[in-house]
Amino acid sequence: MVTETRTSSDFRRRVTVAAIAVAICIGLLGLRLATLQVWQHQDHATKAENNRIALLPMQAPRGLILDRYGEVLARNVAGFSVELEPGTTVDVDPLIEALTPLINLTPADIRRFKRELASARKFDPIAFKTKLTDEQVAKVAVRIEALPGVRIERRPIRAYPYGESSSHLIGHIGRVSQFDQERLEKDGEVQLYAGVTHIGKLGIEKSYEATLKGDIGVQKIEIASSGRIIRELGVRPAVPGRNIQLSVDFGLQQLVEAAYGNRRGAMVAMDPNSGEILAFVSMPNFDPNAFVDGVDPDLWEGLNTSLDKPMLNRALRGIYPPGSTYKPFMALAALASGERNPEDTIQDPGYFMLGSHKFRDSRPEGHGRVDLKKSIVVSSDTYYYRLAMDLGVDGIFKYIAPFGFGRRTGIDMEGEAAGILPSSEWKMKRFGVAWLTGETPSIGIGQGYNAFTMLQLARATAAIANGGKLMRPRLVRAIEDQNGRYEPLPGEVEEVLDFRPEWIEFVTQAMVEVNQSGTSARVMAGTPYKVAGKTGTSQVFSVKQGEKYIESRVAERLRDHSLYVAFAPAESPTVAIAVVVENGGFGAAAAAPIARKVLDFLLVTRSQPSNLK
Repeated sequence: MVTETRTSSDFRRRVTVAAIAVAICIGLLGLRLATLQVWQHQDHATKAENNRIALLPMQAPRGLILDRYGEVLARNVAGFSVELEPGTTVDVDPLIEALTPLINLTPADIRRFKRELASARKFDPIAFKTKLTDEQVAKVAVRIEALPGVRIERRPIRAYPYGESSSHLIGHIGRVSQFDQERLEKDGEVQLYAGVTHIGKLGIEKSYEATLKGDIGVQKIEIASSGRIIRELGVRPAVPGRNIQLSVDFGLQQLVEAAYGNRRGAMVAMDPNSGEILAFVSMPNFDPNAFVDGVDPDLWEGLNTSLDKPMLNRALRGIYPPGSTYKPFMALAALASGERNPEDTIQDPGYFMLGSHKFRDSRPEGHGRVDLKKSIVVSSDTYYYRLAMDLGVDGIFKYIAPFGFGRRTGIDMEGEAAGILPSSEWKMKRFGVAWLTGETPSIGIGQGYNAFTMLQLARATAAIANGGKLMRPRLVRAIEDQNGRYEPLPGEVEEVLDFRPEWIEFVTQAMVEVNQSGTSARVMAGTPYKVAGKTGTSQVFSVKQGEKYIESRVAERLRDHSLYVAFAPAESPTVAIAVVVENGGFGAAAAAPIARKVLDFLLVTRSQPSNLK
């Protein structure tokens, strides 16, 4: 009996303890439930709503790029693409296998898709293929239910209607890469590109990205727990990018490109009074359309390994010794420094001796008695060897640097090369050794360490043409405002050079004589306008002392570069030009004929009212 009583008592205790434990657990659960449902209700309701609702950024239509006469050089075309729906988590290999016969997916398409898929951000649509034909769209549409995660979208596609023409000027866009993403994070611009799939990569497309891209819109959507989009709840439209009008004449661009043919080089034409760039040509070109949705690796490798370097913007980044086109600037340095007067003469025997080294003239027999004007007209190397020695490398630098050589012009395009205008200080910083006297004579004829862009050479030539104003060059003439109007941007004078008007006039008249009786007289014969110009030939490699340069015996890519600078009409200039034809030989043979075509087009063809478009 006692045992039964003890057992019953133990049982009641255990039941009581268990009941208390259960009551405590229920109390805790109730407290937690009250916390979640009452005190933290709003916070969790918001989180739940955020899990159910997503805001998808919408990329704005990109602004157009037009030439100075309204020709559209970069536009948006309506097109269909087959895409993987944002947020979809499915095995893509079966989808690729199913889509390949429907839309003709190539190995390059598949490689691009997988590359972009691996680096895509959340809710970025990834296209299997863009620019589908109507037949391809129909084939996918009838099978869409059997393709989970696949959708057909109508999207604006960036297009360059003239293909390769002016590609270095216009540039191209491409998909936002990991490098772009890191740069945007560094610059604090990530939010501006949320949902934006493409960005400017080169040329005007890159340099004016902020103007062209517009402002993103927002699509409010409902999503399932799997991440799939259920329905659209609202839209805030994107604001289209603004259109840009270039100062460049596209008709002139095409003419110059045709004149180059398969040759390599660069040409810049500039309005000396405003700084507007009228032509900005780099040859050879590339097709920017191939880059919009990711360039094929094989094509990219071919472009980068080509000896012709089609991806090099020679007008912006190509640097060349200026050769004898440097002599008008040296003549101004001679006058400004007082080292020469116009009437001072030398006897030119066809060479200049410095110690035991002979610096040869392009004319072996020499030019006889030469004064400053004749030195430009006949292009006497001997005259400028001696002048260089009298000025010294630092004296040359002092009077030549104001023309902008050896520094960036500040043009409105990213990636400009600075070039090299040597000095003793520059050499010490660059190589850690002192300047040698024997290096000076070659500097005087535009050889040696001298290396400039055609943009720099065109701007410096324009400074002679306009009487001594160094203009800041620009490619964009106007940007469209909200009312659809284009207001031309004003010219910007960077510096007024300290050269007397009579000195500039003297050099101008010498450059005019170059085209009347000098080195380019034959090319410029019969022009209905007066041209001031100067030919140039720059060495790619130096022959040994005592040897003669014979072009036909030299490999094509080791031959001299052909250069020419000019402005016209000489009495009231409206255009200044710098041209280089790589390995083209004598300046009057290759570069000057291209300049003649440019001047005829601008001063004759374009002067007719019916030909302004």
